[in-house]
Amino acid sequence: MRKSIKKEWFSTPKSDLLAGLVVALALIPEAIAFSIIAGVDPKVGLYASFSIAVIISFTGGRPGMISAATGAMALLMVTLVKDYGLQYLLAATLLTGVLQIIAGYLKLGNLMRFISRAVITGFVNALAILIFMAQLPELTDAPAAVYLLTAAGLAIIYLFPLIPVAGKHIPSPLVAILSLTALSMALGLDIHRVGDMGTLPDTLPIFLLPEVPLNLETLRIILPYSIGLAIVGLLETMLTSTIVDDLTDTASDRNRECRGQGIANIGAGLVGGMAGCAMIGQSVINVKSGGRGRLSTLSAGVFLLVFIVFLGDWLKQIPMAALVAVMIMVSIGTFSWDSLRKLKSYPLSTNIVMLSTVVVVVATHNLAIGVLVGVLLATLFFANKVGHFMVVKCDETPETERTYKVIGQVFFASTEKFTASFNFREAIERVTIDLSEAHFWDVSAVTALDKVVMKFRREGTEVKLVGMDEASATIVDRFGLHDKQAEIEKILAGH
Repeated sequence: MRKSIKKEWFSTPKSDLLAGLVVALALIPEAIAFSIIAGVDPKVGLYASFSIAVIISFTGGRPGMISAATGAMALLMVTLVKDYGLQYLLAATLLTGVLQIIAGYLKLGNLMRFISRAVITGFVNALAILIFMAQLPELTDAPAAVYLLTAAGLAIIYLFPLIPVAGKHIPSPLVAILSLTALSMALGLDIHRVGDMGTLPDTLPIFLLPEVPLNLETLRIILPYSIGLAIVGLLETMLTSTIVDDLTDTASDRNRECRGQGIANIGAGLVGGMAGCAMIGQSVINVKSGGRGRLSTLSAGVFLLVFIVFLGDWLKQIPMAALVAVMIMVSIGTFSWDSLRKLKSYPLSTNIVMLSTVVVVVATHNLAIGVLVGVLLATLFFANKVGHFMVVKCDETPETERTYKVIGQVFFASTEKFTASFNFREAIERVTIDLSEAHFWDVSAVTALDKVVMKFRREGTEVKLVGMDEASATIVDRFGLHDKQAEIEKILAGH
């Protein structure tokens, strides 16, 4: 136990603290922006980001991953806030947390294994594009100083690590933010700063309960929103955990992460915050700044609260150009450039799944829809591919008998090929269907087997099934009709 705590919390304390500092600075404008998207006061997003980051550092299943208020979640809140107000949003946040805890205990985190690598790559690329696109308003019709500061920030971020000793121990994004803030203040540049994003709170969050009626009508209002928030939050969290797993070459406990996200969202709702989830951009910043342990996530939340409450006047002076440079670095580092280089060598189906996920996510700005489209396409391609591996071989000796050997998987995608592999026009006495190397997966497969057997019997041919494995026999016995005389008579009577 003690060894596990030391590994997860104190293996790299200096790097974790510095990384948390960088993440906290990057969280502020995004939390404000997401609050504006949702139609609530900036403090709702800022308090949510603080509480979620702090709580998830203890309850989460993925050390080093950053969770806070996110754009994907904010988009789902717009209608609820507009129609019913902030208090119903806080109630929906609490219910979202409860649903995510239930999902964790139901081990729904294990469903991640059904999401293919192509979908994950598409998700990552789409998110990188969205992160970059989110910076464009700050770079559109901006003063020349903004472009110069952004370029200088990128130069610091990529060149500072080359400096001996200091470059390896101090995160370059932090150096870029501090340097550009000092420079812009010294020169008195008239540019967009963090303070222009919205009013920062100057008090600590307080415990509160949503002021909504505790009745079924309230539940009817918030339940659809809570279900959507819970699903999108867990989906983005699970995908982000996969990415951080790859970056750090470590494993995460996805079901614990589901429960942890739920507890964190309940905590956010109880201090006046909106629901949130894992953030791929900030998680990448954290990892690339040296953050690996739970201390980095905790420090990000604590630093965020300290900054907005006690250092607000200084914080307002940070030029948005500095944070734009950091986020551009994140988008460049997040995008899977290798996926572009391998487009020619990867199968067409893999490329279609990846590109479709990217296009849908970027077009809709909805990660859940994009991932759903990718998963559906991947499933269809997989089913089609496996269906082609099913073959039926025929032994034509002696002349009055036929033995058909079925090899492969028989399911909805291969039933048509299965049925077409038999010759029902031959005048033969007996047919043996060898199923020792086949497996029947669903009702469609059983229906196809019924059709084959009944067609042969209709022609006066005796049919014998041999070699069926236990699992196939179970589903055939349950749903098959060819050996149930009463059912066959019902079908014939219907005609």
